[in-house]
Amino acid sequence: MREAKKVSYIILMLGILMISTGMMINKNSKDNYLNLSQIEEIDIKNLSANTKAIFKEETNNKSESNDNLLLESIEMETAPASVIIPPRIEVYGGMTLEEVAAQINKSLKNDITNKGMVIASKCIELGVDPFIASAIILHETGCGQNQCSNIARNCYNFGGQKGSGCGAYQRYNSVDEGLVGMISNLYRNYYARGLTTVETIGPRYAESNTWVSKINWYVNKLKNA
Repeated sequence: MREAKKVSYIILMLGILMISTGMMINKNSKDNYLNLSQIEEIDIKNLSANTKAIFKEETNNKSESNDNLLLESIEMETAPASVIIPPRIEVYGGMTLEEVAAQINKSLKNDITNKGMVIASKCIELGVDPFIASAIILHETGCGQNQCSNIARNCYNFGGQKGSGCGAYQRYNSVDEGLVGMISNLYRNYYARGLTTVETIGPRYAESNTWVSKINWYVNKLKNA
């Protein structure tokens, strides 16, 4: 009877020991499983963070690259005007319109001071020699000397043109209008008829035998001022 109790007691103790051992093994397995899950979770988080950092860096690099391209494009489109050299357009004797006007201005005085551009522009437009036209203006009005003539000052007639409004002469409303009118008359009645030199214009323009020599003197004065 006592032997039976001892056996039962030993079996009970072995059972308790086995249950305890199993629980410990199971706990260790769970702990290991948790540790593995935590490791995997950490690795996944690290991988995600690294991926985001790489993507952000690539995005920033692309953004900087795009900004640089845009800046270069803007700089190319807004090149300073100083590097753009306009073409030189010669209109008379190797001179530009501005140079012709400046040369004529050197000899203009009184009421027609600094009117070289008005004269040069209209002459080049119509194909009239600007120095011949200026020489006739100076000779006919005296504007290159002490003062312009009465007809020039009062009627803005700078070529001695016949007409009405100022006695037997044509009246204009301003200095510019009078200069343009004189050049237009020179073109219409002389250049358009093939009279394009001082020598061919003279006999039709004036009765004086010295007119041609006087106009040529003014032409040389204008060109060499």
